[in-house]
Amino acid sequence: MEIQTIGFAGKTAEAFFTALKGAGTRRVIDVRLKNTSQLAAFAKKKDLPFFLEAIVGATYVHAPFLAPTRELLKGFRNRDIPWEDYAERFKALLVDREVEKEIPRFWFADPAALLCSENKPDHCHRRLVAEYLAGRWGDATIVHL
Repeated sequence: MEIQTIGFAGKTAEAFFTALKGAGTRRVIDVRLKNTSQLAAFAKKKDLPFFLEAIVGATYVHAPFLAPTRELLKGFRNRDIPWEDYAERFKALLVDREVEKEIPRFWFADPAALLCSENKPDHCHRRLVAEYLAGRWGDATIVHL
């Protein structure tokens, strides 16, 4: 099982969709709390499913239960919560939500990518979700696109 991750910030549509297509991605799982931001450009709620199907041949799923709470995200973005504290709180949230029971494993039967806005996975919750699922399932590898 392969869990991919990708962010769209700082990427052109060409680079974004080429990366997914080149990785053989069959499903994109959007782990953003809101998928309607004006900053999202090609990754908006109404456009992204169309582009993924037409360009990549992949399906789209919005999974906000894999996102941080508004309060936690706001605290991190406002720099009130340092990354280390944010990461620990978010991991505890994943445990409380038992997301490994909520997310169907078959979503990852073919390569699937967890999507968020952050360009790199270093300080992004999509990496934490991928690590959590890989740790719970035990038979997954993580690939950051």
